[in-house]
Amino acid sequence: MSESVGASARVIAVANQKGGVGKTTTTINLATALAACGQRVLVVDLDPQGNATTGLGVDRRAARTDSYGVVVGDAAMADAVLPTIVPGLDMVTASVDLAAAEIELIDLPRREYRLRDRLGDLRAAYDYILIDCPPALGLLTLNAMVAANALLVPVQCEFFALEGLSWLVRTVERVRRGLNPGLEIQGLVLTMHDRRNNLCGSVEAEVRTHFGNRVYEAVIPRNIRVSEAPSWGKPVLLYDLKCPGSQAYLRLAREVLRRERRLPGRAPAEAAA
Repeated sequence: MSESVGASARVIAVANQKGGVGKTTTTINLATALAACGQRVLVVDLDPQGNATTGLGVDRRAARTDSYGVVVGDAAMADAVLPTIVPGLDMVTASVDLAAAEIELIDLPRREYRLRDRLGDLRAAYDYILIDCPPALGLLTLNAMVAANALLVPVQCEFFALEGLSWLVRTVERVRRGLNPGLEIQGLVLTMHDRRNNLCGSVEAEVRTHFGNRVYEAVIPRNIRVSEAPSWGKPVLLYDLKCPGSQAYLRLAREVLRRERRLPGRAPAEAAA
């Protein structure tokens, strides 16, 4: 685990209840890009599919526990942290046991706050903690939203994008009212964008019209290298740094850091700009 840096990490949940929008791909590659910009980063895999764990090449058997043991059980978060192949990037792995967590959490005390409670002192060891949420608005995603300072929403450039976003925005408002008043949508990132496709351009224009400057300028293109990288257990920045997908995630990381610098009390390293 990274050594303490003294300040409290900024916790960002990467969420969208729609599957196949590039959520996990965005989590692992944004985390890698942030680490490349000099930030100390932790990824918490909260998806039962465990794709973030696989995509970062981490052997989940090496950990004493995982996100299931932390959220549903009584395990300490520090016991679940493993290093990745990316310098400055650690992770908490997921397992298929998380598939039962939605049911098991129902009867547990402080069921919506369990992830936030477990993060505790671990926040001091990182600059950023990214939570990869499952593609649903259940108790696991709710735990992530309650633990988070902000939400980052990947949006696939396809016809039903805005319909899914309306549900997510309503959920965020309910969480703000009842559980986490400080939660905000830090930004929306357009994924799987193909500039040759007229529909992609129309969806981008519509999303930017509805959400304005909350939509990142950085756009993640459709790129075969991004799709290939997880099969090698690597983020695309390690698989092919020069490909368009890698460069897009580096631009996204710089934009995230610029937005963060404008927040009260936040001043990421100037070298990350």
